[in-house]
Amino acid sequence: MMTALSFHHLMMINAHPLQLIEAAACGGFSHCGIRLVAPRVGDPLVDVLSEAGAIGAIRRKLSDSGVKLLDIEAIWLSPGTDVRSLLPALEAAAELGGRFVLVVGNDENEERLRVNLAALCALAEPLGLKIMLEFITYCSVNSLGGAAATVNAVGAGNLGLLIDALQFFRSGATSRDVAPYHPSLFSYVQICDGRSEAPQTIDERRREAREDRLLPGEGQLPVKELLAALPAHIPISLEAPTARLRGLDFREQGRIAGKVLRSFLSEIEIV
Repeated sequence: MMTALSFHHLMMINAHPLQLIEAAACGGFSHCGIRLVAPRVGDPLVDVLSEAGAIGAIRRKLSDSGVKLLDIEAIWLSPGTDVRSLLPALEAAAELGGRFVLVVGNDENEERLRVNLAALCALAEPLGLKIMLEFITYCSVNSLGGAAATVNAVGAGNLGLLIDALQFFRSGATSRDVAPYHPSLFSYVQICDGRSEAPQTIDERRREAREDRLLPGEGQLPVKELLAALPAHIPISLEAPTARLRGLDFREQGRIAGKVLRSFLSEIEIV
């Protein structure tokens, strides 16, 4: 079975999705992820939902390139989130053939967070979308155990848990911590590499996550052990915004990223 490889939008966050899809195709990726929702006000976003004809153009580009949409991002459930306002993004994801919606818990009020997460799952379910809760060390849902507890408390059939390798290791987790959880909880994974020494402040952790990761195999994180602990053949999304690629033509960024990822995965016989 071939493992689906996806090119995450954070790799080229300011690129238009049409450029991102082309970069993914040049890199031999079978899938890509597209940012349709800004995590926070002011975060980078090419607002294709407000761009006339953009969703149709993206749909045609996906079809022509053979690249499929794996996920959309990034819904941060915050105290002021209006879940119903997210329906256009979910409908666009479904129209484009997406499978997953990346969600982050950013609300210290656990009850409100769970209510909003359940409401989002209910909106996504008739569209055939699965909500994937990602834990981030500088948000309220900040650990594997915390994310799993939230998923279990909500209990929606279309809700899973997304591991981002950087956030996983920066939270202090190890590959052994995955074992207690049912494999069905993990429908895909995001990978990158990083330095052994973790940033100390929240601002430094945010900067590392958004622009200073490393490509797989170019750092010291035990990413191979993490992949071995997760279910076989789940899609792998490359989320590794790195200075190594910054400034290159977007097609070249995709080509290099795909080559490095496949070389890394071939060492553990995933591709």
